[in-house]
Amino acid sequence: MSEITAKSKFACPSCGGEAQWNAAKKALVCPFCGTAAPMEPPKPGEGPIPEHDLATFLDRIPEDQRGWAAEKQSVKCQSCQAVTVFDPTRVAQRCDFCGSSSLIPFEEIKAPIRPESLLEFRLSTTDVRDLVRTWYGNRWFAPNALKGRALTDTLHGVYLPYWTFDAQVHAEWTAESGYHYYETESYTDSNGRQQTRQVQHTRWQSSSGTLDHAFDDALVPGSRGVPAELLRKIEPFPTTTDLKPYDPGYLSGWVVEQYQIDLAAAARDARARMDAEIERRCDAAVPGDTHRGLQVAADYRAETFKHILVPIWIVAYNYGSRSYQVVVNGYTGTIAGKHPLSWVKITLAVIAALIVLGILFSLAQNR
Repeated sequence: MSEITAKSKFACPSCGGEAQWNAAKKALVCPFCGTAAPMEPPKPGEGPIPEHDLATFLDRIPEDQRGWAAEKQSVKCQSCQAVTVFDPTRVAQRCDFCGSSSLIPFEEIKAPIRPESLLEFRLSTTDVRDLVRTWYGNRWFAPNALKGRALTDTLHGVYLPYWTFDAQVHAEWTAESGYHYYETESYTDSNGRQQTRQVQHTRWQSSSGTLDHAFDDALVPGSRGVPAELLRKIEPFPTTTDLKPYDPGYLSGWVVEQYQIDLAAAARDARARMDAEIERRCDAAVPGDTHRGLQVAADYRAETFKHILVPIWIVAYNYGSRSYQVVVNGYTGTIAGKHPLSWVKITLAVIAALIVLGILFSLAQNR
């Protein structure tokens, strides 16, 4: 990829306007005259996607790994705390994540770690509007007014920050394995008669073992603008196969969220998830009918990370006094979100269910 300075623009060769990445055409396109810009996006597999040693970066982040490699400006939402980054020519009026107008300029002492790979937007605005309308149409208890509008007028495309972590893990575990056996026992029942029954007992014995597992691109979102539990519903992003080397051209015309969960916090989150997965795998490896006292000692090696950007489409709106979000994976089209409930519909559904139960009960009584 050619070197791009911090002041790079992606000028249209026909009219001189600033070209923007077009998800539908998979190219940089001038929004004024429609001409495709000469910048050729890299294809998957062209150029290595860097993996950085985690311990080295936790100790000190090299200065040449900071910044966006293009002129950007940032604002912070005072409502949801998301920091968004965009082209200087764009005027931010409302937060793309929560719709709030409480935006203030954001400056950092040091520039953030620069992403070195990304997934570009694959789905166009038209594709996503259709997906959102269909999703709302399938929400049985959403208000009719909401379904009718589908709120696609608030649709925004945003690149979200993610961290990916790799690790080789060797674990040793110990536990007590329990093996069930049964003995016949005599007892006197409530009528004074002698009876027998099978009683379960457990024989305990020590067991141990080892486990080797490789984690590849364990994902940790760096976003504050979208709740992590909502992002989990639209994952995975195909980061192990489809990432492309970072080029500012992909960001031209798009909003980017700057990470608010830094590398150290994300690494702790990733380690906790890896520990839980290793324990789950060791738990499954213990022999016997049951077990107790599982102890796991895990050794982590070859720990690396990447800072990447992934595309999402987001609908943020207010309904009544509450805020809601619907998010769409901009690469795969997976959709998830929250929506208000119509208490009229819920009440009618409960009444209908009670009527059906009443009819069934009446029929059962008359048999």
